Amino acid sequence: MQEYSDEEILEMYRNEDSRNLSLHYLFKKYEVKLYWHIRKIVIDHDDTDDVLQNSFIKVWKALGNFKEDSKLYTWLYRIATNESIDFLRKKKRANLISINSIEYELGKTLESDPYYKGDEIQMKLQKAVLTLPEKQRIVFNMRYYDETPYQQMAEILETSEGALKASYHIAAKKVEEFLLKH
Repeated sequence: MQEYSDEEILEMYRNEDSRNLSLHYLFKKYEVKLYWHIRKIVIDHDDTDDVLQNSFIKVWKALGNFKEDSKLYTWLYRIATNESIDFLRKKKRANLISINSIEYELGKTLESDPYYKGDEIQMKLQKAVLTLPEKQRIVFNMRYYDETPYQQMAEILETSEGALKASYHIAAKKVEEFLLKH
């Protein structure tokens, strides 16, 4: 299947006759990248699928209002990140789980996940990452695993590059300490 540029997808969207087709191409272009971005935040495969679907529904409803002051990719990641954070917050409230316990629960989910293919060292790293506060975990995952440039992260997370660099540095130190202790 041909991959269209973001500009071509947006142009298709603007044309009433190809609007539905534009969503198909948008979904095919970004579903895998967004899946793994969300998965690193919510951990569970089924929850990731739900958040991904909700993200694309939100994108579809808001695409007509996309002003193009940022890249489409950045806008999609911002929506997926916010949906992931909202999902975790709702899960915490629904289960009356404390903030510290949700990371423990996510770790248990990771251990029993049939879709997780990592070895013992990767599992240890994932558990270390799960000990990080929500925002640090997102920054660490985006930088360490996806090698997202700070400038792009700043647009997605709507914060400064300096704050992100500090957050990543602190997160990396915490991960290192966890790995040395366990």
